[in-house]
Amino acid sequence: MKKSVAILAGSAMLAWVACVWAGEKVAMPKGYERWEKSSEKIVNDKNSLFYGIHYIFVDAKALKTYRSGGKYPEGSRFVVEFYDIRDEGDKPAKGKKNMVVLMKKEKKQTATGGWLFAGYSADGKPSGVDPVKNCFECHLKEAKDRDLVISRYENFKK
Repeated sequence: MKKSVAILAGSAMLAWVACVWAGEKVAMPKGYERWEKSSEKIVNDKNSLFYGIHYIFVDAKALKTYRSGGKYPEGSRFVVEFYDIRDEGDKPAKGKKNMVVLMKKEKKQTATGGWLFAGYSADGKPSGVDPVKNCFECHLKEAKDRDLVISRYENFKK
C-alpha cells in the first residue's frame, strides 16, 4: 500500500513538473505582431469555437511553405488573435480580444502531429485549452494533407 501511494505521489509530482516545464516552454512569442498578418477573417457561426473576428500572424520561417505548400520546417510558428464581434449597424465590427492561440512546429510533440498548440486568454495567460481535443483533432480532420495547417495562403490576404 505504501509503495502504491509513493508511486502515485511520484507520478503526480512528475506530471506537475512536466506541466510547469511545458508552461515555461509555451511562452507567447514576443513581437509576433510584426510578422506577416492576414486580412480580417469573420466567423459568424456562434456554435464555432472560433466565432468572432480573427487575424493570423505567420513568422518568416513558416511563410515560404505557407505560400508554396509542403512540410513546414522545425520552429515554424503561427499565432491567431480572436476578437468578439460587436454589432455596428448592419455589419460585424471587432470587439474585445478574447483569445490568442499559438501553433509551433516541434517534432517532439508526437501526440499532436509534430506541432505544439497553446491557447492564451486575452491578457496572455495560458487558457488551459486541451491541445489534443481542442486543436490537433480538428487540424488532423481539416488539414492532414497540408501538414496540419488549416488556413491557406490564397485566403490569407482576401
